[in-house]
Amino acid sequence: MTFPRLLVTGLVVGLLAGPAGAQTLEMSFQGDVGTLDPYGLNETFTLGYLGNVYEGLTTRGPDLSIGPGLAERWELIAKDRWRFHLRQGVRFHDGSPFDADDVLFSAERVRRPTSDLKSRLASVVEVIKVNDHTVDFVTEVPNPILLAEWDTWYIMDKEWSLAHGAAEPVDIKNPRSSFAAFHTNGTGPFKVVRREPDVRTVAVRHPDWWGWAQAPGNLQEVVFRPIANDATRVAALLSGELDLILSLPIQDIDRIARTPGVKALTGPELRTIFLGFDQSRDELLYATVKGKNPFKDRRVRLAVYQAIDIDAIAKKVMRGRATPSAALVAPGIQGFPKDLVRWPHDPAAARRLLAEAGYPDGFGVTLDCPNDRYVNDEQICQAIVGMLGRVGIKVTLNAQTKSLYFAKVLAAGGYDTSFYLLGWTPGSFDSWNALHNLVVTRDGKGAGAFNLGGYSNPRIDALSREILTETDLARRDRLIGEAWRLLHEDAGYVPLHQQALAWGVREGIELVQRADNQFLWRWVVKR
Repeated sequence: MTFPRLLVTGLVVGLLAGPAGAQTLEMSFQGDVGTLDPYGLNETFTLGYLGNVYEGLTTRGPDLSIGPGLAERWELIAKDRWRFHLRQGVRFHDGSPFDADDVLFSAERVRRPTSDLKSRLASVVEVIKVNDHTVDFVTEVPNPILLAEWDTWYIMDKEWSLAHGAAEPVDIKNPRSSFAAFHTNGTGPFKVVRREPDVRTVAVRHPDWWGWAQAPGNLQEVVFRPIANDATRVAALLSGELDLILSLPIQDIDRIARTPGVKALTGPELRTIFLGFDQSRDELLYATVKGKNPFKDRRVRLAVYQAIDIDAIAKKVMRGRATPSAALVAPGIQGFPKDLVRWPHDPAAARRLLAEAGYPDGFGVTLDCPNDRYVNDEQICQAIVGMLGRVGIKVTLNAQTKSLYFAKVLAAGGYDTSFYLLGWTPGSFDSWNALHNLVVTRDGKGAGAFNLGGYSNPRIDALSREILTETDLARRDRLIGEAWRLLHEDAGYVPLHQQALAWGVREGIELVQRADNQFLWRWVVKR
């Protein structure tokens, strides 16, 4: 099966430029790297940072096309068996050689209970060492999109992990609990030399990286500092203290664009922001209603949906730099349902639905929201609190830094939330990823890992299994469309919008801005 090229926009600047001397890049984001363990948190910024230190068997280029990484080539040798030929002569940062044993170890580790990336090998039933530089992956059923997510399945050194007691992935409930949470040993172009959580993380160029001949970057050091306050972050860029901020506040885009010495890089992002509900418990953990769960009733979920004025959020909170969405995936994602239309904003209908469901006076519930992860995330949640209040749903906002937020809502065995805001970019840029992670029934083995509210629809589960193996692209898109329509009719989630991608950068920095919002330093030239 051949998939069409993704409809994504990336800014590529100066890729043919050569190195121009030793350089340090000072950069910031609104939140910290979640953990240095590459299987600890399935979150774009964390995985993007670690993609400069660790590598997958595959990689993605500036246009998001899949190319060779730690595997030089691969082929499908049977309908359910892929063979990967590993790159020879590669060494980890500590000097130990990379080989098939590291791939087998990484395949086992990424599927351990505390891993947050189990879905990367969702259909793989066996990993076989053919020889030291050849590995076979056997799938339960034919899987035409097996490779699509592997650029962020990073390979770890077996000996280093075992020697440091890091055979198990870090537990998201305690993201600083293991050696791998603070230290790295990858094969990538940079290696971490200093880690101070919530303060700074410093990485330096790995001169023996195998790929420098094909990479134009001249950075010798990257100093990352999380700065939560928008004004402080922008001021540091304007003063020259920072070279790059990866979370330029949208209210400052025009100002930065008019200021000499700095520029704003903007474009569409493939991330969708949405609201989810606890639909599995018989009684909500954080609500005034006792003995039952209002969110199990479609009428209540639809009432929440119709109470939200998404155009007001796009205009006032996002300042026109967001695209309202009717689905959990963005345009440019394979299977995007372009004909799906949002339920209309209708507060009167929302109040009627609540009354029909037995809540004429509404009820109270807590909304979990990060305040340093997505563009204007807390402001979005504050607006939603007001909108729901006008139809009788009294929302208590629990906004906190992403490290605390993810530890809470992803708590092992609990999914400690009743109502939450989340964002998602399918790592494969395919709808199956979002369906498998967000929508299908949780199975404890990776399926539905980010289905925090326990939504369940047997028909969508069946469709997801078909979608994974279907090789006829037209039929596959029809199956995907059916799944998204069913979820829409169920009001299983409340899609909000695709957020804007906005970086602020000083003049003299040449880089690549990919539509997946991952920033790879090997392409950066600093003049």
